[in-house]
Amino acid sequence: MKIALLEDDLAFAEILIEWLQDAGFDVDYFETGIDFLRQFSHEQYDLCIFDWVLPDMEGPDVMVSIKLRANKLPPIIFFTGRAEEQDIIRVIEAGADDYVVKPASRPLLLARVNALLRRTSNQRLDETIYTFGELNFDTKLRIVTLSGEEVRLTDKEFDLGLYFLKNEGVLLSRVHLMNVVWGASSEVETRKVDVHISHLRSKLKLTPEYGWKLTSIYQQGYRLERNR
Repeated sequence: MKIALLEDDLAFAEILIEWLQDAGFDVDYFETGIDFLRQFSHEQYDLCIFDWVLPDMEGPDVMVSIKLRANKLPPIIFFTGRAEEQDIIRVIEAGADDYVVKPASRPLLLARVNALLRRTSNQRLDETIYTFGELNFDTKLRIVTLSGEEVRLTDKEFDLGLYFLKNEGVLLSRVHLMNVVWGASSEVETRKVDVHISHLRSKLKLTPEYGWKLTSIYQQGYRLERNR
């Protein structure tokens, strides 16, 4: 079985890799979120182990980003030094399967890995159809319909629109959107995000007359809300 390990501390990563390889796992190691996201589109993993704090992105943002890209999502364990209850709640609610606080022993980590693989084996299929009023997103076919009519979106418009709709009412900063949707904040200009959002507002009818408000919040980001 193949595991993706995302951890920016090389010395600690080498210890984890040794533990996992000794237990019979094949391990791909990544130091940054961007490197992992680039490989994820070409590789299938049976499980992912994520650190929280990375040089370029936060682990939870990496998790959200792969959820936009995959129909079948591998189980995810967060193995991190962040032990606050609100942090654990945040990633579990966002889709993580388990959370292990550093430092943890070899037997404990391997027990959690094996238990998670048993629990999710041949059972984990993510939803492929998401419905928001008259909007339907088919993540398998990458098709969007509005009132039954197909709306043609680019790949990034699709990911961005789905992320907004799944986070209704949440203020999303431009930097966060660049990390999650593009997977690289340094390669995308803020203006490009604004242009994509403008296209989405028009194509998906995210306007008050159609029951939505996609609002720009000065120097903070965007928020999508129902226009009740």
